[in-house]
Amino acid sequence: MTQPKFAPILEKNEVRGGYQLGVPAPWVPHRPGESRPAPKTGRVVGLGVPGPDQGYALGLARRFKDRLGLDPDEHADDVLAGAVAIALRRASLFGRAPVASDIELALALFKYLVAEEGTWPTADLLEWRREHFAGAAHDYWVRRSLADSVPEQPLRLKPEKVAELLESAATRWRELVGA
Repeated sequence: MTQPKFAPILEKNEVRGGYQLGVPAPWVPHRPGESRPAPKTGRVVGLGVPGPDQGYALGLARRFKDRLGLDPDEHADDVLAGAVAIALRRASLFGRAPVASDIELALALFKYLVAEEGTWPTADLLEWRREHFAGAAHDYWVRRSLADSVPEQPLRLKPEKVAELLESAATRWRELVGA
């Protein structure tokens, strides 16, 4: 607010006009701590795969618990934990949050959804999944090794296509799961 000229005020206390700042120059990193290296293009085994809203996959996996066809030596918690790790890798390949088809594909790869497919896994697949899913609910590195073992190509398929490929040849599961 301006001051009237007739008010008795000292010159140093008068209101002065504002100082106009110029347009700043564009910022460039010039100190060593400010430089950002380019993101790594390759994936490092064991470090996981980042993606949005990954916790949602745990809730999705619980929906499949009643549909699992388990051998007496297998535990549903281990199977679902391993499937979540594989599903999260698949979801991150597409750059999105996990959805039910990610969990479905992970379970279909190892023939855990036998109620829908109508066929049980072969003896060698049963032995392989018993060995590799054991303790997955309690061990991060078991889940990581499961997720890292599956090649990228099968993860990009639809769950129905994976089930179809597994039905076409009994030994096809080895190339699909990276065994």
